[in-house]
Amino acid sequence: MKMSSLRKYAALLLVLIVPTLIWAEGAREPAAEIQSPQARYVFLFIGDGMSMTQINAAEAYLKSQRETDIGVEKLAFSQFPNQGLTTTYDAGSFITDSASAGTAIATGHKTLSGVINMDTSKSIKYTTIAEMAKAAGMKVGVISSVNLDHATPACFYAKEASRNNYYNIGVQLANSSFDYFAGGMLRLDKTPQGQKNVHEIMAGKGWVIADNREELQSLRPGNRQVYAYARGFAGNALDYSMDMKADNVTLAEFTAKGIELLDNKKGFFMMVEGGKIDWACHANDAAASIHNTVAFDNAVKEAIEFYRRHPEETLIIVTGDHETGGLSLGFAGTKYDSAFSEISRQKMSFESFDHYVLNPFKQENPNGSMVQLMPKIRKNFGIESLSAYERELLEKSFTASMKGVSENEESYLLYGGYEPVSVTLTHILNNRAGLAWASYSHTGVPVPTFALGVGGELFNGYYDNTEIFQKAAAVLGLGSPALASR
Repeated sequence: MKMSSLRKYAALLLVLIVPTLIWAEGAREPAAEIQSPQARYVFLFIGDGMSMTQINAAEAYLKSQRETDIGVEKLAFSQFPNQGLTTTYDAGSFITDSASAGTAIATGHKTLSGVINMDTSKSIKYTTIAEMAKAAGMKVGVISSVNLDHATPACFYAKEASRNNYYNIGVQLANSSFDYFAGGMLRLDKTPQGQKNVHEIMAGKGWVIADNREELQSLRPGNRQVYAYARGFAGNALDYSMDMKADNVTLAEFTAKGIELLDNKKGFFMMVEGGKIDWACHANDAAASIHNTVAFDNAVKEAIEFYRRHPEETLIIVTGDHETGGLSLGFAGTKYDSAFSEISRQKMSFESFDHYVLNPFKQENPNGSMVQLMPKIRKNFGIESLSAYERELLEKSFTASMKGVSENEESYLLYGGYEPVSVTLTHILNNRAGLAWASYSHTGVPVPTFALGVGGELFNGYYDNTEIFQKAAAVLGLGSPALASR
């Protein structure tokens, strides 16, 4: 072959190979800046632990409550015109946690599980899309149904080597320039001895703090920073939606008030997390997951109402950070059958059953029998009779709950560290409905992403969770991901 022919051949190889290499490198963090129409208002809804099975289970359940025909009653966000599929792996594991997944969505960078907005060496800090929006003159709100220093909300304002550094994360919230935080209460019990707790720090900085519906409803737009919170009966998060009483503030209410307070001519960025979907799925409680997915959808509806008033200026994104529990719409025992209406027999979450029923029973009846507990099981789970197999499972779990669970492989596989009786009851009811679980942890399946409004078409296709940042930043006109100070 002549030298000139060799040169032509080499040039052809470069033309073919180099773009492929560039694409492969860019598949993780696209180098090219995305071109998009600009939005003034951007909502980012994250269903923690929510993938397609959680969504579809909620839709099938809603249908079963209205009609006997097989089918689904679609949630509001699953009807959005733009829909994609998003991978969730992080820098160190195919199965992510909420910290690394939240970092990817908030900053466009992969990191390790447990790390919030820092690189894998834990030395470089990343700037979040919320911080970029604030620097651009927009107002910013962060809302969650779990405590606001939990991993997902923290990923929009904090930088920490460990998601468990609750006090440091809370102090960063108090020192942030964001306009509205709402949802679960901060972890004051993590305050180091001799230090001011985060509420005291916020009060000293002039934050308006509202801890009930009346105080929340009385808030009016202005320049003061707002922290509105609610505490459930079992901790710092909102109660599961199926356990809520009339005076409990819902995720939708916190979202609606956030829209009212943040609305201004320069626009806003709002992140809303449905965090208790994840918590329900960790405990394998399908009823709690379904009801909280519906509650999450109700919060999205508040954004849709705003979009209808500002269709040329608003983008709504709905996604999950990962799937939790390995939920399956199908169970070996029911083969091809399902009965989603069975879920309606459950009247309270596993957490509420533990708190109000099982724990008092154990205290009052240390030598009690399952026969004594059965009336309460019938009342709260609608289980009137048991097969021989179900009875054996339940009696074994009752013994474990009354005597204490041994920490071994079998007990973890059966109960996942939860109260044996409660998790066994949810398993029995879920299985009767035709649902099953593979894990008490996260799984690595992709999650769906939905979009409505300005630039929504960018969210079609199959892409990585880091690209949610890229696409949202482009719609807000914020440019490429940036590194904060080292």
